[in-house]
Amino acid sequence: MADELSRGDEVSWKTHGTTTSGKVEKKITSDTEAAGRTVRADDDDPQYLVKSDKSGREAVHKPESLKKKA
Repeated sequence: MADELSRGDEVSWKTHGTTTSGKVEKKITSDTEAAGRTVRADDDDPQYLVKSDKSGREAVHKPESLKKKA
């Protein structure tokens, strides 16, 4: 993903054979616990906490897994 994502950005991602949409909650740049798991991240390899519009559940994805909505 060439564009930098920011909090509130509308994004979509593939999950279990379907496409899910939601919003970016925050950029993760250090090892932390999020969405029920340990997330390994740093400034050079960030991940993003996203919240599903449909289920309201949180997930963590690498930027290449997220597609920013126009």
